[in-house]
Amino acid sequence: GYDAAAPVLDDFELELVAGQSVALVGATGTGKSTVARLLVRFYDVERGRVMIDGIDVRDLPVLDVRRAVGIVFEDTLLFHDSVAANIAFAEPDASVESIERAARLAGAHDFIMGLPEAYETMLGERGYSLSGGQRQRIAIARAIISDPRVLVLDDASSSVDPSKEQEIRAALDEVMDNRTTMIIAHRPATIALADRVIVIDEGRIVEE
Repeated sequence: GYDAAAPVLDDFELELVAGQSVALVGATGTGKSTVARLLVRFYDVERGRVMIDGIDVRDLPVLDVRRAVGIVFEDTLLFHDSVAANIAFAEPDASVESIERAARLAGAHDFIMGLPEAYETMLGERGYSLSGGQRQRIAIARAIISDPRVLVLDDASSSVDPSKEQEIRAALDEVMDNRTTMIIAHRPATIALADRVIVIDEGRIVEE
């Protein structure tokens, strides 16, 4: 629980098979995003265990966990730096070709090329202003370039314009191929990308 409140997740058991994609669905406040936050150790469980490859994440260095698990949140944090540097945040030495490939996969390349200085355009609080959908595509490109073993998409397409949704969906489908993926989503088209759908209610799995 948060701040000594009642448990958000209780009697919750979920196993992800390597290379499989699982969608978590349910009403707001049922614990879907909490699962993602426990996986990357933003919080630790009070009871039970969260394990990757049979190892309790509490026994692993936080940096190793976050290298293995890439996460794209609904609210994307961009830094006061260039578009290229924001995409390459997890891999600062990434080549220009790698950065552009990640942007193309995320459906971001075309709008980036329309910015004043393309990939060298400065972003951040005093930088160039992007829409919510554009920020999310930058975040997806950032996750792609880090090449995580496990990918978590926490409402990652919620701010994407409907006209771009199919493009983003195609990008996510390619990125998810043979990669263990957890999708937290409300849009049916995004949920449909998953191999399994898990329904959560009041912190428990009620249907699969």
